[in-house]
Amino acid sequence: MEQLQYINEEFFASQITPEYLDLLLANGWRHFGEHFYRYNLAWYQNDIRAVLPLRIRLGNFSFSKSQRRILNKNQDLQSVVRPIELTPETISMFEAHRFRFAENIPHSIYTFLSNQPANVPCEAFEMAVFQSENLVAKSFFDVGKDSISSIYGIFAPEITERSLGILTMLLEIEFAIKSGKKFYYHGYAYEGNSFYDYKKRFRALERFNWHGNWEDFREQN
Repeated sequence: MEQLQYINEEFFASQITPEYLDLLLANGWRHFGEHFYRYNLAWYQNDIRAVLPLRIRLGNFSFSKSQRRILNKNQDLQSVVRPIELTPETISMFEAHRFRFAENIPHSIYTFLSNQPANVPCEAFEMAVFQSENLVAKSFFDVGKDSISSIYGIFAPEITERSLGILTMLLEIEFAIKSGKKFYYHGYAYEGNSFYDYKKRFRALERFNWHGNWEDFREQN
């Protein structure tokens, strides 16, 4: 593992501009609700791992064959982008989805979102996916001036064959490209194998090196 000076920083903000969101994301920051944080080392399965902030450079991005298969397989579904709306249906889906995790089970959807998630601390939207009129997946993302940042995704856990978690990410990427954004930030992963490896399986992928620069991810593997 690369030798890193330990970074563990946080602050709280109720309102930030799209430009400042871009700046924070470009320096390895993430946020849940009004809590902004960044850290470069994490404890995972009895090991200390380097944290890898990831992003996709959208001008160089193309879908892989497997990603196109997921999009094609779900063409019968309908999707809509709209300001985040925490309906009873959304809360119910979150409650069912959270027990997919064997550890670090989130207590509440407000672990990830503020009480006014559509505009606090910044403008944010949801990607809602329906089968006929039934909600089957939903993801939440921030919108900066030049970037989109994925926050969290949920889906009906009984539907396993459609790869709905990956689907909402692909739909967010499509939306980011159509909106003329430069970057899609999809969170942290860890050095080595981990639960978060699905975030590494994208083309035009970059990682933040914790020295102020973004580097092609493949050069690090």
